[in-house]
Amino acid sequence: MDFSQVVDTLDHFFTYTLFTINQTPITLSSLAFFVFIMCGFWMVNSLLRRFLRNQVLKRTTMPLATQYTLTRIIQYVLLFIGTIIAFQIIGVDLSGLAVIFGFLSVGIGFGLQNLTSNFIAGLMLLFEQHIQVGDRITVGDTEGDVTEINIRSTTIRSLNNIAIVVPNSEFISSTVINWSHGDPKTRIEIEVGVSYNSDLNAVMNSLLEAAIEHPLTLSHPEPKAWLMSFGDSAWNMRLLTWVGDPQGRRQVHSDINCSIVKKFRQNEVEIPFPQRDLHVRSPLPLPLTTVAN
Repeated sequence: MDFSQVVDTLDHFFTYTLFTINQTPITLSSLAFFVFIMCGFWMVNSLLRRFLRNQVLKRTTMPLATQYTLTRIIQYVLLFIGTIIAFQIIGVDLSGLAVIFGFLSVGIGFGLQNLTSNFIAGLMLLFEQHIQVGDRITVGDTEGDVTEINIRSTTIRSLNNIAIVVPNSEFISSTVINWSHGDPKTRIEIEVGVSYNSDLNAVMNSLLEAAIEHPLTLSHPEPKAWLMSFGDSAWNMRLLTWVGDPQGRRQVHSDINCSIVKKFRQNEVEIPFPQRDLHVRSPLPLPLTTVAN
């Protein structure tokens, strides 16, 4: 095989029509050119996002969550523009939205319903901002901090420092507790039982002092101590106090519990054990039997 035959074979290989889009034949060469253009846009997109994050947005007073959302939106817009340009360069006319919706319907037909729903849910999360990077959330039985919102999924760093990847559609279709959304103040409720022989004023003062003395509790709203009910062996008390950061509420809860124990001992307030009355029933007399000789 001479050189001209090799050139003809390669030309036939790269110009062979793989499929057709909108009456435009797609060959291996045009497909490779499309991938090359998209890779170029991806690299420019990454450099631009890094420049905005480190050089421009870092100097503003914009919240970090808003900065993240803005860079993500810019990234998606540039990728969309790059896709349109790449299609136009290889000869595919995407001037009408019918072709784009046709691509989505084809994708759904091939079992990409979850990918499409997760993508749309990711856009909703970015625009609505009900969940932002840095928020403390609870999804199901998982509690953690949002570290990244991607096009398909959201990454949550759990309290055990485990990265949990949650599909974006889960945040739309299920109930999500966002401890940081809007007003980040969180109320802590501590319940404890005290003996009926205790001084009620000393109990109330001990609970309030334990909350007020902690450096992370808020003075407004002020802590409150309530007598909730009369139990079988104790007064059931409840302490209500507020913290400004929901991420530290567990540690504050533990610290206040320890302080309550110390103050109860200082004021001779007893936390009683559960009491149970035990009734011992006398055995029934057994009938006497006569043994015959």
